[in-house]
Amino acid sequence: MKKTLALLLTAVMTVSAATTVFAEEKHFTIATDTVFKPFEYTDANGEFVGIDVELLAAIAEDQGFTYDLNSLGWDSAIAACQAKQADGMIAGASITDERKESGWIFSDGYFDATQSMTVKADSDIAGFADLKGKTVGVKTGTQGASYAESLKDEYGFEITYFEDSPTMYQAVIGGQVVSCFEDTPIMASSIQDGALPLKLLEDTANEGAPYGFAVFNEEGQELIDLFNAGLKNIVENGTYETIVAKYLGEETAASAAAAMKKDATDAAA
Repeated sequence: MKKTLALLLTAVMTVSAATTVFAEEKHFTIATDTVFKPFEYTDANGEFVGIDVELLAAIAEDQGFTYDLNSLGWDSAIAACQAKQADGMIAGASITDERKESGWIFSDGYFDATQSMTVKADSDIAGFADLKGKTVGVKTGTQGASYAESLKDEYGFEITYFEDSPTMYQAVIGGQVVSCFEDTPIMASSIQDGALPLKLLEDTANEGAPYGFAVFNEEGQELIDLFNAGLKNIVENGTYETIVAKYLGEETAASAAAAMKKDATDAAA
């Protein structure tokens, strides 16, 4: 009788523990861009892939949470988070004071990126001084747009805004704009992988800023904490470097991982 009672009690405790674990499982809705290669894009097999996509998956596995990833586009991803239709956003979003002041709450940085200018491959434009009286392209609400806006008056050019990167690149190729401004690794990857007749201009990059995962209200702090903890772990165990190398090559990945480890060391000091 005692043995039967003990077995029954053990079974009840096991079910209770399983129920508790299930109840405590965290599930989130994450918004992202549609095309920001190599951080998020659809590959030849129709799969949504990229650095952001794989980092999020690795972090979620490390921290034990689940999520739905919704590819909405840059502006729509922000709007979804602000309307509480999504819990957070990962879309190559640069961490800036301006965004923080407007309500963005960022994770630790997970990749440092600069912004540069790209022109058509056969263009005679060699730098900002050649833009006077001409029109350049930017993607709405991005750091590339902010960079161009900061140079606009000094160099006397106009700006046309686009909703996505591929359309902006085609505008440069088609001559609707003479150049475009965007994150350097994004343009370098797009030009190479798409064999686009474009070229990045040297000496046009700014100082840049790190990308961060973002939430838009204090209720999202738990998700930020999970992201930060998972990011730290995957940097330490080498998963981070493996993911970045898959898209940007081993040299860039090693440099990015080293920078991440240095930032972590500096923060702990």
